[in-house]
Amino acid sequence: MSARIQTEDFDLSTEVTKLRANNPKVGAVAAFVGTVRDINEGQAVSEMALEHYPGMTEQALDAIIDDAKRRWDILDAVVIHRVGALKPMDHIVLAAVTAMHRAEAFAACEFIMDYLKTAAPLWKKEQTPDGGRWVDARESDDKAMARWKNIEASNEGKTK
Repeated sequence: MSARIQTEDFDLSTEVTKLRANNPKVGAVAAFVGTVRDINEGQAVSEMALEHYPGMTEQALDAIIDDAKRRWDILDAVVIHRVGALKPMDHIVLAAVTAMHRAEAFAACEFIMDYLKTAAPLWKKEQTPDGGRWVDARESDDKAMARWKNIEASNEGKTK
């Protein structure tokens, strides 16, 4: 399991192949790829600059992956998040999870993305015709994270 922060692009097929490599137990792979949109909140976006806190960001992403492993019976996971200046259609993030069964893979992948959007020390600044603006977490991101916390609270004391 690993988290990487990088400026260079990634290849989904290559990353999934590495994640599955030599593990015949893998019966499911769930992956999410986030990309830069050309419009956000009704304004054209020409570029998105992503910043992070080196060391702290990787540690936070690794902790999110570890939390997913505690919650679900997953075999492996990878998170790759790009930083720097990105253009519309560029990849931003990959979260991929392997498991024996699809339910665990889907749930863990969704959990990783929900926590990444709200808990990872990453900052986005969009360039629009009106100038630069920082992107805040959406209310829907906060609700998604709260849902996982509610599930965790209701499952306290239970095992996988």
